[in-house]
Amino acid sequence: MATHRSAEKRARQALKRRARNRKAKSQVRTHLKNVRSAVASGDGEGARQKLRTAERALRKAASKGAIKKATASRSVSRLAKAVHRAGS
Repeated sequence: MATHRSAEKRARQALKRRARNRKAKSQVRTHLKNVRSAVASGDGEGARQKLRTAERALRKAASKGAIKKATASRSVSRLAKAVHRAGS
């Protein structure tokens, strides 16, 4: 365990960041699951709506550093492709 004051503070900060990142990642996974289930069920309009919210969550998580920007972009691209294929 940390013994110096600065190390104790770092440990506290790490716990807060971990909780924040876990929450962001969990929300992103939930949104991705919602979009994929809408695509699988053939709900084109619902999938488009859910894609918008999923993209917002992905971009926000990437801007906060919870996930990498390239990962967010790749996920958005693949989701958009799947929604487009489901709609046509």
